[in-house]
Amino acid sequence: MKRKFIAGLLTTVMTISMTACGQAAGADTATNASSEEVAADTAKSTTEETADAAESSDESDVDYIKGKGKLIVGITDFAPMDFKDDNGDWIGFDADLAKKVAESLGVECEFVEIDWDNKILELQNKSIDVVWNGMTLTSEVTSSMECTNPYLNNAQVVVVSKDLAGDVATVEDAAKLSYAVEAGSAGEQAATDNSFDFISVTSQADAVMEVQAGTSGACIIDLLMAGAMIGEGTSYPDLTHTVELTTEEYGIGCRKGSDLAAYINDQLKSMYDDGSMVETAKVYGVQDAIIAQ
Repeated sequence: MKRKFIAGLLTTVMTISMTACGQAAGADTATNASSEEVAADTAKSTTEETADAAESSDESDVDYIKGKGKLIVGITDFAPMDFKDDNGDWIGFDADLAKKVAESLGVECEFVEIDWDNKILELQNKSIDVVWNGMTLTSEVTSSMECTNPYLNNAQVVVVSKDLAGDVATVEDAAKLSYAVEAGSAGEQAATDNSFDFISVTSQADAVMEVQAGTSGACIIDLLMAGAMIGEGTSYPDLTHTVELTTEEYGIGCRKGSDLAAYINDQLKSMYDDGSMVETAKVYGVQDAIIAQ
């Protein structure tokens, strides 16, 4: 009798234990299934986000600009490329070309003065759509922007007062002076490359003012700007340019991967072919610097 009771007790314990194991296994299976569903949902969500990001990165800048009805052009006050007339309107060789491109797109052309040192960031933030301001095609620019074909030749030149010009005939002579240069410009790069003593200012116009005021012995600016801004018949008749430190080319910068650069290339070629580019250049005295398109 006692043996039967113990056997029955053992049977009951084993049954309960097996039932509990079955429930635990079922719970583990349910948990695993739930984890797989979450993982599948996460993977699906990630795939959709990646697709959305890819679609966003492939967005046409030309369509984006047409959609908002405005081409925002990043510039500085830089004659003869971009400067204001007596009415406060932006004109210049680059400004006039930008207006023609905006017209071809069927949109308004808006000019925004930028800190030249922040031009790449301004593009990336979509604060502007294009940098069109006598921009030298440096390695930094071409690696960070989608650039057009070059359209003007240029050089970086040393600007001094006329009474010093005879003493600044070589780079070695120029190295004895202190300079003002525009921050982030090709002029600043030229000063760095030649180990010149310099300070950085906001614009090339400010650099010229430093020389005029006597606070800097010289400045480095674009040859095309020098031709329009200093010498006889200008606001700085007592200044002149001497040594050419570099030769370079101007291009127009868009966001990296943007289709706007190719569109502008087509427009520049059309303007070159029909003669309107040369006619515009003659207004600002830069016709000899034009590069065939």
